[in-house]
Amino acid sequence: MKEITRLLFQMQHCRGLGLKGTKLLLSRLSKPSVIYDLSPASIQHLSQTTAKNSELFHNDLHSIPFHVYEERYRRDDVHWLSCFDEDYPKLLKEVYDPPFIIFLKGRRELLQFPRKLAVVGSRQATSYTEDNLRKMMPGLAEKDIVIVSGLARGADTMAHKMAIRSNGLTIAVIAGGFHHIYPSENRKLAEYMMKHQLLISEYPPNFKPQKWQFPFRNRIISGLSAAILVTEAQKKSGTFITADYALNEGREILCIPGAVHHKLSEGTNSLIKEGAKMVLSIEDIFSELHV
Repeated sequence: MKEITRLLFQMQHCRGLGLKGTKLLLSRLSKPSVIYDLSPASIQHLSQTTAKNSELFHNDLHSIPFHVYEERYRRDDVHWLSCFDEDYPKLLKEVYDPPFIIFLKGRRELLQFPRKLAVVGSRQATSYTEDNLRKMMPGLAEKDIVIVSGLARGADTMAHKMAIRSNGLTIAVIAGGFHHIYPSENRKLAEYMMKHQLLISEYPPNFKPQKWQFPFRNRIISGLSAAILVTEAQKKSGTFITADYALNEGREILCIPGAVHHKLSEGTNSLIKEGAKMVLSIEDIFSELHV
């Protein structure tokens, strides 16, 4: 394992800094290994965090038995990549705050498939989303297009399940670690995907999901994908957060139009009005993915 990957693996298990503090700290070091020689005061100064957080990080860095975690993860077929590894997805590196480490469980080779389509939508998605995905998914599966979503209720769950039923490929990006699947009703789906598809998290397996992590992980969903398909969405919803990330990352946004007065069509129709591509057939998706 690369020295920098091991360090980032260790830092991801430490409390106190978070992604912003970690990024700032590393950017100010002459070389990453210097971190082991820093005092809590130096960590506080370089990462611009609080004394309490720097002390917490310093204590974890010098007390956690990281080799135990490495061995345990390997036994559980949990793998990880740092942004300095060759196998780290190139598109994901382009996002504003790419995760330093991603943890993987399942078919790691899915990361290297050239065509990925994020499918996002409302947690209250209706049969309209289900019907459209049922019609489109066999054609997407036939072209080896990997479906990326977030394992949430509604559209995410439909997208993963439809991909699997169509003998296709799918990746779920989750908030929290693999041992704490949310929502709980998707635990069996997650377990199946950890064997036959792929789950990704930027958090170690034992980390419980926090509320703020759910919108934040959307940058990974869009970051992995060449385009984002929005099925149904209200305005100012979590789906719009993913669309914002996608726009910032230069990804194409595709939307299935809906009934003018339906609340779950307000988001998709407004995105189309603002310039998103309207999807009326699977060929509209193929043309954006250059299939």
